Amino acid sequence: MTARPEVEEFDHPDVVVVPHGPMLLRGATSVQGVDGTVHDVRRPVVALCRCDKSSRLPFCDGTHKVIPRR
Repeated sequence: MTARPEVEEFDHPDVVVVPHGPMLLRGATSVQGVDGTVHDVRRPVVALCRCDKSSRLPFCDGTHKVIPRR
């Protein structure tokens, strides 16, 4: 059995861009909206809207699933 390498801690969130979907942030403590409002983040992973159609901006509400792709 081999030991797993230590996970390195970073002082910035991990970002994953989902094709045709939201941007996922892992490890964020806050998110600033386009209007300057700062939202506290209490979840380990948060989904941010990239289609600009969410009713919960800056967070994703799944609206991108019903928008026709270009």
